[in-house]
Amino acid sequence: MAPLLAVSIVFDRHIDDRLITEALAPAAFGSMWLDPQISGERPEFPRLTGPLSCDLLVVGGGYTGLWTALHAAERNPGATIALVEGERVGWAASGRNGGFVDASLTHGAHNGKTRWPDEFDHLEKLGMANLDGMQDDIEKYGMKVDWQRSGMLAVATEPHQIPWLRDAADDGEGAFLDAEQVRAQVNSPTYQAGLFSADSCAIVNPARLVFELARVCAEKGVTIYEHTPALKVTREGSRVSAQTPGGAVTAQRVVLATNVFPSLLRRNRLHTVPVYDYVLGTQPLTPEQLDSISWQGRQGISDTANQFHYYRLSADNRILWGGYDAAYYYGRKVDPNREDRPSSFRKIARHFFITFPQLSDVRFSHRWSGPIDTNTRFCAHWGLAGRGRIAYVNGFTGLGVGAARFAADVCLDLLDGQPTERTELEMVRRKPLPFPPEPLASAGIQATRWSLDRADHHGGRRNLLLRTLDRMGLGFDS
Repeated sequence: MAPLLAVSIVFDRHIDDRLITEALAPAAFGSMWLDPQISGERPEFPRLTGPLSCDLLVVGGGYTGLWTALHAAERNPGATIALVEGERVGWAASGRNGGFVDASLTHGAHNGKTRWPDEFDHLEKLGMANLDGMQDDIEKYGMKVDWQRSGMLAVATEPHQIPWLRDAADDGEGAFLDAEQVRAQVNSPTYQAGLFSADSCAIVNPARLVFELARVCAEKGVTIYEHTPALKVTREGSRVSAQTPGGAVTAQRVVLATNVFPSLLRRNRLHTVPVYDYVLGTQPLTPEQLDSISWQGRQGISDTANQFHYYRLSADNRILWGGYDAAYYYGRKVDPNREDRPSSFRKIARHFFITFPQLSDVRFSHRWSGPIDTNTRFCAHWGLAGRGRIAYVNGFTGLGVGAARFAADVCLDLLDGQPTERTELEMVRRKPLPFPPEPLASAGIQATRWSLDRADHHGGRRNLLLRTLDRMGLGFDS
């Protein structure tokens, strides 16, 4: 999921409002992945009801927190490890995302090459090793997560995007497909070219991945507590204390894996902003509907506008359709009242039917959204606090399903205090620039969104603001 971006002009075509209304009518509000009929019942864990002492405390029950707990248990089998989650395991981004497990640690090749040109090739190797390692972990622990290494298809929907895909193919990022070739893979009249990367992306049921990670963690001896928010962390001598409603947790070391939610460390609160992304899930496609779009390879798909749509098939042949209409709200607060936004659901539903007019009889079963933790370099950043006893990571910017596993290992490396291949990376050692406080943050983000929209409607040409941001290392190009 990617924020702050804008629509391709091909999606300005008219679709009858009655079709959109009828298609959205059955859509229940809530992530389809967290629907028990699709992903099964999620595991339940108790809340903390008294003080606790442990070797490692992990704050946050999403991907980063669970991978951290699992890999810590593997590294130190005798350690006592506790994980606290303020709501339910996987209730936030880890249970709502698109389920794209991309090898990239840098939110795409362009972003990585621009920011870390000297170490980009190494970052790519580490990213692929992380993806392979994730697949190995899933197989080793028998995780039932609907894992498919189906590859990623990027599509051009306007003429000016075609050279971008040719250049990417020349750089070894995949195989270039002309209009006829890309429509043979997936048949949409909007496709003008494509780039297929066969091995750099997998798709997964994201909620099942959370549930299975929690299962394996518990089997490895990790104690998990739900409905137990960490309210404050403080260093007390050689230990760290985390205050929760159920009692204090004291630990030798702590990892903060709180994603988009306000950091427990004041120093880190200006480094991310929450950007809301909106998603639809269809009812299962019939064999005839699936044949009408020729989508047999189960590839993940995104278009190449500044604000791209992303979509994929679930195990039962639902189409997950998200992206485009990401929204930042003044004040940078996470607020559930911002999740059910009818105008955004109608907008992306219209784009669905423009992309696949053959599916005019398809109806949506679910609609949902959630905030993405976005920083000014559009991929994760790390840090230490409490004299090296607290590690944290934030800023995945919507491409964290795979990167969260790598991030967990970085956090554990940082706490160990010994240089590793990961901790020596410039990407890890240096933090992004913070966002300014309000009202400057809102003004800057909205001006950037307007500029990106304008670029998409003018052949991809970036205006003075975007060029200035590019020179400052703050630019974004999907």
